[in-house]
Amino acid sequence: MSSKRTAAAPAGPKHQRGSIAVTVHEQHSGTRLVNAAISLYKGAQADCQQFAPGGWTPEPAQLVGVRWTDNTGGTVFADLAAGSYVALYGNFPVTPPQCVQVQAGCGAVICFTPALNPQVDLTFETADCRTSDCTYGRVGERAIAAVSFDGDQSADGREQVRVVAAAPWKPVAKLDHTFATTVRRAGAHRFAGQLMLAQRPEVRSALPGPDGLSPDAMLAVGAAFDSEERQPLPVTGSVGVSLTRTETEPTEDLPLWTLIRNSTEAMSFTNYLHFMDSLFCHEVASVRGFEQERFQKKAEVFQQLRQRRVLPFSDADSYRVLKVATEAFVMVNCGVLNQPLAFNPAEDNAYLDRRDIPPGRDLETVLRTEYLEDVDGFQTLPYLAVIRRKLPDIPISIPRGQEGEVDLCFGIIQEKLSNPCLLELIWSYWHEEGMLVQTMNAITQRFQNLRAPGAGLDPLSNTEIDMLRPLNNLLWGYTQDEQHRLTVVRRNYEYDHHYGVRLDGKAVRHFRPADSRSKFLEAFHHLLRLLTSFYRQDDDTTVKADAFPVLNALKDVHLILSQGAHNQFGDLPSTARIEMLMQQWLLARPEFREFLPTRIMVAYPEPWMDRVDAMKKLQGWTDTSVMHFRSLAMFGEQLLLSIRYGNWSDIYEPTQAFNWARFWRPQVQGYIHAYRAATGLDLSVDASDPAAEGTMPSVLLRQRLSQQVRNA
Repeated sequence: MSSKRTAAAPAGPKHQRGSIAVTVHEQHSGTRLVNAAISLYKGAQADCQQFAPGGWTPEPAQLVGVRWTDNTGGTVFADLAAGSYVALYGNFPVTPPQCVQVQAGCGAVICFTPALNPQVDLTFETADCRTSDCTYGRVGERAIAAVSFDGDQSADGREQVRVVAAAPWKPVAKLDHTFATTVRRAGAHRFAGQLMLAQRPEVRSALPGPDGLSPDAMLAVGAAFDSEERQPLPVTGSVGVSLTRTETEPTEDLPLWTLIRNSTEAMSFTNYLHFMDSLFCHEVASVRGFEQERFQKKAEVFQQLRQRRVLPFSDADSYRVLKVATEAFVMVNCGVLNQPLAFNPAEDNAYLDRRDIPPGRDLETVLRTEYLEDVDGFQTLPYLAVIRRKLPDIPISIPRGQEGEVDLCFGIIQEKLSNPCLLELIWSYWHEEGMLVQTMNAITQRFQNLRAPGAGLDPLSNTEIDMLRPLNNLLWGYTQDEQHRLTVVRRNYEYDHHYGVRLDGKAVRHFRPADSRSKFLEAFHHLLRLLTSFYRQDDDTTVKADAFPVLNALKDVHLILSQGAHNQFGDLPSTARIEMLMQQWLLARPEFREFLPTRIMVAYPEPWMDRVDAMKKLQGWTDTSVMHFRSLAMFGEQLLLSIRYGNWSDIYEPTQAFNWARFWRPQVQGYIHAYRAATGLDLSVDASDPAAEGTMPSVLLRQRLSQQVRNA
């Protein structure tokens, strides 16, 4: 590089040439600088005693050459003609140039001493994030190194001095030039870093050739400290002894599971109902935390979509705004990294404490600094980062415009890579098995004056929704919009593509799938059986539960789920969720109480559920309550999201599987109970039956319905 910038030297005898040796070291510490750029110019003055650094400006035509200091902090300009030369230090901080007289056959010396005065301040934090008063660390504590230096080293509005640290030190979020690591062992430790000094722009512009040819200069900084083992505390008096559950340690994927749990709960019908009431009925919603902060954003998205969504038939504005509001609710709440992030610190820490999982540091900080990976300038989940690395030749399409249009050119959609929508189609599957969709179909058929199939009396013959009620016009719009909704056949094919499960009935009799996840049910139910055994071991305070079988089962389920994440995977689950939320909202309308004989004293958690159970009673469908199917939908979605978007294929230590099992224990045991109540198959027994585990839920439900009819 330097050979391209060195001017040709005049001819002359070899013994008459001179040289200049240049060294660069920091003024206070004496540390040598590596890769410091030194530019040498032919001086205009015959005598360097009259040289004034403040009035000197480099002339590109007088440039002799450029050198960079080596590992010893020095460089040499050789083969120079006698005369005056000006050497310029080209990096930050600003240091005056120096003039030197070169005699024929002699060597001159120049020493630059840039002043930075770097300091490293070491502190220590205990496990509960309290600052220690000791000047040494203890095993398990967090060592924090804060690097400081003198002067305002900035130009063009950018910081020109950076600090990098060697592993295992990692940057601390929101604190400049601060790094931290956990003390893992007793003994001597050292913080090692480098000050990266950028080249000054006025020097770079004076050099020939393109910008950026010079690397940053490097100034080593460091600090040593000692650490000791934790000292046992003396205990006096009577000592009680008790056994507790096996201790674990926090892992970096805890924030992802917390986001999944909170985000799916934010998508619940209760929050959806609060949003609809606040939007249309001007009732203040009783929600807290991040969900309350998102209310305004959902209202803004609703207003944007309201101008863009239209229906091709008349007198359906009520249904149109219902559809738009539901779409806005799902869009804002389903993203894993939607702002504000779905963290409720007090509730999240309490949940982890009940699971006997130490929360460690702030979950949001761990998510941003330790878990998420940087991909092409933005952060994404490790699992999706692996997928991105498989497609390095495909560009990322950046959303543009106020309405978020995506460039239709060839590329990867950034929003789906950086902020995937946390929805699982299994939520829709279990609600459909619970007869939610069939209930709305029966009501819309009666609304159109269609007689129910069968020779007997129509159980909905007394259904009369007068034109004065809002429900009347809403059902009109819902019925007219039937051609724009997903069909049961369409959903059934996607259920099979995602999970290898399908519906059972006349509407889906001719079923010919191209790709089915035939091994999913067996693998997922095998995981649930292993978890039951794990929980028995984990509850035994004399045994450390083995999480390796759970980890291997998680890998199997993750692999099968990822195979089904294609074709309609990105859009059909959200469309099905929007449609079924609207069905639940319509069924929750108070007008249905007049012709659906519901049981008032049953404490259904959501107001639409008693309508579905009442319809099943009228039609002679299954007598299994829809509450169990709702539990399967809610718990199944949370479990599968945490398996699908976790980077399980690259995990070989059981600690994360151990924490996963503890974290999701309420959901696992809730799913197992609801599955037994709905299908009759108990997944908690020790004996494993692959044939029973792989049986379709729709087949088990049909068998239970046949038994119900025989026992009637």
